[in-house]
Amino acid sequence: MAQGDGALYNEFKKDALKGLVDLDDHTLKIALVTAYTPNIDSHTGWSDVSSYEVSGTGYTSGGKTITTPSVVKDNSNDLAYFDADDVTWTGLSVGTPSHAVLYDDSHASDCLIAYWEITTASNGGNYTLQFASGGLISLS
Repeated sequence: MAQGDGALYNEFKKDALKGLVDLDDHTLKIALVTAYTPNIDSHTGWSDVSSYEVSGTGYTSGGKTITTPSVVKDNSNDLAYFDADDVTWTGLSVGTPSHAVLYDDSHASDCLIAYWEITTASNGGNYTLQFASGGLISLS
């Protein structure tokens, strides 16, 4: 369901290269926000985004924890990627989120990792963010 553009935050890029973010072993969360304008340069931690978080039926503050995170090396295609299970909110009724934001809840500043645009309204049913078959993040 992450249907539109997305990007990695620059703070994540720096912290990943310094070894401060562990996509396999840290607690990663994905949250839904609305009326949010991403800024990959100046937004660094969850506190820069949390005021835009949606609220309503079926949604818990802070978002959902990513399950089954894995970092995979693909020698056949000369890349590595990060993947996880799709995320579903049951009975979600929060209007139309503008973005899904992935962040590292184990990092000292709750480092923002990535965001994706969303255009599908919630309607009280199950709401699933279906990740691409090539993973959430790919480095080639």
